[in-house]
Amino acid sequence: MKPGIHPPYRPVVFRDRSAGFAFLTRSTATSGQTVEWEDGQTYPVIDVEISSASHPFYTGRAKVLDAAGRVERFERRYGRHQER
Repeated sequence: MKPGIHPPYRPVVFRDRSAGFAFLTRSTATSGQTVEWEDGQTYPVIDVEISSASHPFYTGRAKVLDAAGRVERFERRYGRHQER
């Protein structure tokens, strides 16, 4: 890496307030807020709206759309593209 042009890469806590979930990772993101982590150290904390703990896909609350039914409805409405 070229010296002097990259932001500092340090430990940061990302916190999902809607799910009450937090995890410690490394990032270049900064924050004015801090939190004391489980190891007794103080780290910057960044609040996020969605994480793996609250995203519908990862929690199993996702709605599966019937893609095949949509294609069939489109073909009925507009006809099937014919081979050339």
